[in-house]
Amino acid sequence: MRQPRVLCIPNFSEGRRSGTVDALARAVRRVRGVILLDQHTDPDHHRTVLTFAGPPASVAEAAFEAAKVASRLIDLRRHRGGHPRIGATDVIPLVPLGQVSMRHCVTLARALGRRIGRELKIPVFLYEQAASRPERRRLEAVRRGGLDGLSVRMAADPAWRPDFGPTCLHPSAGATVVGARAPLIAFNVNLASRDLSAAREIAARVRSSGGGLPGVKALGVELGSRGLVQVSTNVTDFHESPLHRVFLAVKEEAAKKSIAIESSEIVGLVPLEAMAQAAEHQLQLERFSLDRILEVRWERRLSARAGMPADAAEAGSAAGRAPAASVGAFLRAVAGAKPTPGSGSVAALVAASAAALGVKACEVTMRAPGNRPGPARQLQARSKRLEALRVRLERLIEADARAYEEVVVSRRLLDGTPKRERRLTRALRRAAEVPLDIAAAALRTAAELGGVASRAKASVAPDARVGRDLAVAACRGALKIAEENLKIIKKHRLTSVLQAKIRRLRESLVVARGL
Repeated sequence: MRQPRVLCIPNFSEGRRSGTVDALARAVRRVRGVILLDQHTDPDHHRTVLTFAGPPASVAEAAFEAAKVASRLIDLRRHRGGHPRIGATDVIPLVPLGQVSMRHCVTLARALGRRIGRELKIPVFLYEQAASRPERRRLEAVRRGGLDGLSVRMAADPAWRPDFGPTCLHPSAGATVVGARAPLIAFNVNLASRDLSAAREIAARVRSSGGGLPGVKALGVELGSRGLVQVSTNVTDFHESPLHRVFLAVKEEAAKKSIAIESSEIVGLVPLEAMAQAAEHQLQLERFSLDRILEVRWERRLSARAGMPADAAEAGSAAGRAPAASVGAFLRAVAGAKPTPGSGSVAALVAASAAALGVKACEVTMRAPGNRPGPARQLQARSKRLEALRVRLERLIEADARAYEEVVVSRRLLDGTPKRERRLTRALRRAAEVPLDIAAAALRTAAELGGVASRAKASVAPDARVGRDLAVAACRGALKIAEENLKIIKKHRLTSVLQAKIRRLRESLVVARGL
């Protein structure tokens, strides 16, 4: 059985003194069981990002040891760099891998933060999933105003007392932010320009808070050593906003200012799936999946040899994620004797297929000769929304399978025990919530496709209309699944909220364009 693993990506406010950077890396390497996967140092940002993984307790120990080195060797009073920061060890995110749960990482983050505060006398703020207060959940909220702004809030506002450690900043090490989060990609686009205000304007337009791409944070940074400026982004969900979309969004905004793209870079490590997405788009590959990558196919075949025949292994990997494997493997899993994947996953797949048809209709129409700018912009906006819905529905295929698997596991516990009843109620509620998420996304997909059908080129208008009908069917099916799962829940308080949501979705389904 594989040992649980946690990924840690601490950011340190040092990118120019190699001796200090080496000392940070050595502190991580000295901890047994921890593997240092990557080291990224940027003198303009004046920042080093280490990426390492290992057993949870060992990772926490390595993060603490590195923070201890940073508190001794880094003095923020003499620090000048392009990246926002509030600490020598600025931020320590913990990311669950494999069988490790997010809850485990939250517990680990809190224990690590407590230790840093107690032993290093550095104030610690918890963020993301580990946050103790909603206003601290976002990292940028903690960093707002830099060290001076944080210092003022800590002194004047009781809501900004640190979670651990002293109530004032450490003289040289500042403060540290520790948390648990899902994986993100640090992706930077370098502009062939020295205009920092332009980079900041572009960043404001592409980030989600400015109405740009969902799940994207961005800021403009000067790269003094290269005579360039940069749009530095954090992509918190590459399924919603793939890297090629982020790159193209920056490129389009830069072109409006007659600025060319110099290059782009990834800080730290990146999931293979994210790069495969970019390659698939750039090369306009047909019928592409991760299984077409040599190394992925090799690993899957080795796994199949170790535990099951190749066909069974493929079907097992497809059980929750139809698009990641072949559709045929997914359908064989649906037709199998196991309870998952079931009707919820199928409804999500149908709705995702409908959204994909809408994206196709938009893209073909936008590329048609003589397409006017106004309608083209509207179709482009619909295409982006449909693509985001497609990605969300694709992820809900797996989410539905996981939710029902938890119901199955809960039912296996001894009857009549309080633990079984509590766990089963939670599992059944989740098994109702996921189909409701599928229904809501399918309903939005149907509404978008209704607008696409009236504007699409004649050759692809039927695709939009068929997609709209499929999305409606998926919505109705998912609502039925949610209703059936709710019948088993005994607690009326839990069911009333979800039943109200079902009623609202049904009413919206009837109202939306007479469906």
